[in-house]
Amino acid sequence: MCGRFTLNQPATALAHIFHVQQAMDLAAEYNIAPTQMVATVLHKLDSDKREFQQLRWGLIPSWAKDSGIGAKLINARAETVAEKPSFRSAFKHRRCLVLADGFYEWQRQQGKKQPFYFRLQDGQPFAFAGLWETWQSPSNEKITSCTILTTAANELLQPIHDRMPVILEPQDYDLWLDPQVQTPQPLQQLLRPYPAPAMTAYPVSTLVNNARHNSPECIMPISGD
Repeated sequence: MCGRFTLNQPATALAHIFHVQQAMDLAAEYNIAPTQMVATVLHKLDSDKREFQQLRWGLIPSWAKDSGIGAKLINARAETVAEKPSFRSAFKHRRCLVLADGFYEWQRQQGKKQPFYFRLQDGQPFAFAGLWETWQSPSNEKITSCTILTTAANELLQPIHDRMPVILEPQDYDLWLDPQVQTPQPLQQLLRPYPAPAMTAYPVSTLVNNARHNSPECIMPISGD
């Protein structure tokens, strides 16, 4: 699964990397947790351009009776996303890039859970495959939310966890965001484990276990002894 991640890159750099004309006002985030707002890139509905959007992490299906279900839908399994009632409409019509530069996963060690930080070898930001949805409450409150797709772990993650978030290759962004693509076959081909040699990982402090901790100390390596 993916339960925490980071994004602390300058907004202007993100706009350049993800080909979005207007940069967002972003603060550095070292411990993004479910139900918080996250930076995403969507295909603009009225043009062929991309746009930044801040969405709430934890997808709320349009048919949900209340928003509480979102906390349970922070991830969608790539293998079943096209069929699951909570995700199939968004998978067909509303896909997005969820921006990140690293994520955390926990390994059980001697009865405790040790957090590890995963990022790309070059330290560059990347995009998780995401889905988004707009939900309206009985009182007309509107919430636009998202989920992150997961797949089988690559060789780097396997000793830590059996799942990992889907990290898209930059050359696949256009296909993933294209609203004209609505059949699952070409999209499913993108939902694969990211190459392990392109990533690195190291243990970090248990500070990250508490979502209130949001500082560079969260991603500082500690001794693995």
